[in-house]
Amino acid sequence: MKLTRIAALVGMMALAAPAAYAQGGGGQGGGRGMQRLMQGITLDAKQQASVDSIQKAFRAEMPPMQAGTPPDSATRAKGREVMQKEYAAIRNVLTPDQQKTFDKNRDEMKAQMSKPKP
Repeated sequence: MKLTRIAALVGMMALAAPAAYAQGGGGQGGGRGMQRLMQGITLDAKQQASVDSIQKAFRAEMPPMQAGTPPDSATRAKGREVMQKEYAAIRNVLTPDQQKTFDKNRDEMKAQMSKPKP
């Protein structure tokens, strides 16, 4: 079941559109996973442009996935690798305080993903 959740997260990131993060953390665009990571973070215009550029670049690197067809292990691994690089690049755009919030959000997402489904 854990691999299914990881594959779902990778799939969400593959479909993520460039984020148009609203001030105050609400109404953020992009994939649901990215919304959760950026919750509580307000980007200035320069940061926003950087994040949009990063997302566009990494979306191009994401392996293709088809809806309804589970990705094979190599595709999942490549997707995880691309996603981790994307997260690191976005994190580098953030201020130290924003990085703390980003890390907290990422840890909460990981904890939620590792919980067994009932």
